[in-house]
Amino acid sequence: MTIAYIGMGGNIAGPAGEPEETLTASAASMAALGTVVARSRLYRTQPVGHVQQPKFVNAVVALETSLGPRELLQKLMLMEEQYGRDRVRSFRNGPRTLDLDIVFYGDAVMEAAGLVIPHPRMTERAFVLRPLAEIAPELREPRTGKTAARLLQELKASGAADEQSAEALDSDSWVSTAS
Repeated sequence: MTIAYIGMGGNIAGPAGEPEETLTASAASMAALGTVVARSRLYRTQPVGHVQQPKFVNAVVALETSLGPRELLQKLMLMEEQYGRDRVRSFRNGPRTLDLDIVFYGDAVMEAAGLVIPHPRMTERAFVLRPLAEIAPELREPRTGKTAARLLQELKASGAADEQSAEALDSDSWVSTAS
């Protein structure tokens, strides 16, 4: 079994409801892929790239799974579709009902077509590092050896985190379904 850290986000309503409900429902659906062993709080964040869109709701979950990284990615992409994501009609960094990314997969380092682990832009994203550091502050990025807490500290020091502020949300549905 391996612990995979999955970044979650969404900013438009889908079949499960508003982004908060979509993240809650999709986190519960991850039980089919393994065991969710930790969940961050939900965070409201500014969009990155295409900024003329609604704010996002983001979180990170730790998933203990027996699936390999490629199979896990395929299942996560199917889950995105189930929750209303249409990759064909959408554009990079555009609005979406659900985005699921493998941030870490154990201590794996891999670069393959369509799958790079650790996630290649995580060190630039407060909306990934803040919830990751919340649930796994001592988790080490395998290439640099830096902890999630240290990576977040460095992002804050660069000033980029201020532009991507991640505001914790109170969510009854998210809290009530936490494992």
